[in-house]
Amino acid sequence: MNILFCSVGRRCELLKDFRKTLGDKVRLIVTDNSPYAPALAFADVSYQVPLIHDKAYIPMILDICKKEEINAVTTLIDPEIAILAEHREEFEALGVTVLAPYKETAALCFDKYEMSKYLAEQGINTVKTFGCFADFWKAYSNKEIDFPVFVKPRTGSGSVGARKVETFELLEELTGQDETLIIQELMTGEDMDADIYVDTISHKPVAIFSKKKLSTTIGGANKTISFKDDALFAFVQNALSVFQFNGPLDMDLFYQNGTYYLSEINPRFGGAYLHAYGAGVDFPKLIYTNVVEKKENAPGIGDYEENVVMMMYDSVVIKTLDEIQNNMVSL
Repeated sequence: MNILFCSVGRRCELLKDFRKTLGDKVRLIVTDNSPYAPALAFADVSYQVPLIHDKAYIPMILDICKKEEINAVTTLIDPEIAILAEHREEFEALGVTVLAPYKETAALCFDKYEMSKYLAEQGINTVKTFGCFADFWKAYSNKEIDFPVFVKPRTGSGSVGARKVETFELLEELTGQDETLIIQELMTGEDMDADIYVDTISHKPVAIFSKKKLSTTIGGANKTISFKDDALFAFVQNALSVFQFNGPLDMDLFYQNGTYYLSEINPRFGGAYLHAYGAGVDFPKLIYTNVVEKKENAPGIGDYEENVVMMMYDSVVIKTLDEIQNNMVSL
């Protein structure tokens, strides 16, 4: 299988997991805007490409797909998900499976306010969310919500700009300075997430790995512990039924007062998918079965052990400048 990871960045361990599972049955082709992205060192072939919104970007990615005979493509950054979804037909015309959601779902996942409205319309528990200060003020006046609250950018990723707000005055100041902020009810229950694989043939979830967050930094959880709950698995499957996903995704959840709430969905490999893989939930194998063998995967929801702990740490790649430059392939 020739798989293309776009915007590979720092996702070194993910590439190692693919190699561990598939060995010489996989060729890892990667792209990044920077020649100094550390994950380039773990690929078979790497390309330096323009920024994702450059007019030359998608034509170059399609050319790489042709040259490298790519079987599947995915991205590891949120802003690129919608771009892959928008050009799905062009990739499929080349025989490339796009491991990204369909266009409407991709747009909802990137816009946190539109996502919250859609979930509410579909009757799926979600965090109470307001798109602007005026809407919050109405709810606050009607005693539908109280302080403290939580604010974050309407779009974006990595928890950048997200913070707890204790007072009316500070909220008014922050939202006045940045109109992209949305206002949410502060969830005080357990913070958790789920790594999910939606089969690209059946379009149904065939793997769900749930974990509680023990510690988080900007960018996501860095210490987590696995658990199982049939109620969570049922909630996740019901939520997924109103979307069109294709491949791996990461779902952020809260458990409060005996109820699960969906917060966000990142339709790509989550940063903490490494925990799922380490516990035996093997997305590379599922992708290979779909893409190469052209078969549906058998459902394996909850097929892992509880109380498996992930503790993330930093590492480095050391290369000479010549090695870095020689590693980059030109079209």
